[in-house]
Amino acid sequence: MNWLTNYVRPKLQALVAPKEVPDNLWHKCPSCGHMIFHRDLDKALRVCQHCGHHMRLPVKRRLEMLFDDGAYTRIELPKAVEDPLKFRDQKRYTDRLKETRARTGEHDAIIVAHGKMGGMGVVVAAFNFDFQGGSMGMAVGEGLVAAAELAVLQDAPLIAIPASGGARMQEGILSLMQMARTTVAVDRVKEKRLPYIVLLSDPTTGGVSASFAMLGDVAIAEPGAVIGFAGARVIESTIREKLPDGFQKAEYLLDKGMIDMVVHRRELRATLVRVISLLRNRAPAGELLVLPREMNPEDAARSV
Repeated sequence: MNWLTNYVRPKLQALVAPKEVPDNLWHKCPSCGHMIFHRDLDKALRVCQHCGHHMRLPVKRRLEMLFDDGAYTRIELPKAVEDPLKFRDQKRYTDRLKETRARTGEHDAIIVAHGKMGGMGVVVAAFNFDFQGGSMGMAVGEGLVAAAELAVLQDAPLIAIPASGGARMQEGILSLMQMARTTVAVDRVKEKRLPYIVLLSDPTTGGVSASFAMLGDVAIAEPGAVIGFAGARVIESTIREKLPDGFQKAEYLLDKGMIDMVVHRRELRATLVRVISLLRNRAPAGELLVLPREMNPEDAARSV
C-alpha cells in the first residue's frame, strides 16, 4: 500500500494534473490582435512582427538599445521637495510616490545617463512612463536641468526621450513652472552650439510637448507615437468638429512639418549616430592640397 500511495499515485497525478503556465509568456498586439511569444517580442524590441505596431519600450531597455554595447553611466539627480502642496485625493501624494518607487525601483520619472553612441559621447535624459505616466514634476525638472548642465560640461550632444502624459497634477503650479525651467536649460545647450535631439516616443503630451519636447534641433519620432498637447476627445468637444484620421500621430505631424523624421525602432540607433556625426563632424570636408604658386617673371629669368 505504501508503494502505491507514495510512488504510483503521485506519478499518475503528475500526468493528469494541469500544468501551471506563466501569464506573461504571450502578449497580444493592441493593434492587430496577434499573440506574440514574449521572447520573440523582446528580440523585436517590442515591435509587432505582423503589423509593425510599436509597443511601449521600458526605459532601461531603450537605453541599452541606444548606447554602445548597452553600457552607460547614470548620474545621481538633485533632490527635489516632495509633496510641496501636501496634496491628497483618494490617497496621499507621498503614499503614491512610495508605492510607485517600490514597484518601479526608480526615484522618479526620469533617468539621466551618459556614455558612447557610435564612439561619440552623448548625454541622454529618458522618461519612464511606468512612473506615474512619466508626469513632469519638480524632480523631473531638476533632472532635465542636470542633463543640460552635464552636456555642457562634457561638450556632448543632449538627447531627450520624453514619454509623458504631461505635468504632474499633484504639484500644481510648481509642475507647470518646469516648462520654463526645462526651456531655459535647453537654451544653455544651444548657446554652446551643442546638438539637442529629441526622440519622441509614445505618448508625448501635455506640458512636456509644450516645452522642451518640441524644441529639438532635430525631432525624430517612432511610428504611431501620439504627440500633442490636449487629448483628441477634448479637442473635438471644444471645437465641435471631427478631427482628421491619424490626428496627433507621428506620421500626421511629419506630413505637417512638425517633426523631421519617423524612424522604425530597429533603425533608431543608426539614425541617431548618423545625425550626431553630421552635426559634430569638425574635421575638414576633404584633404587639403597645397599647390605650388606660379613663378613670377623675375624668378623664371633667374632660373634660366
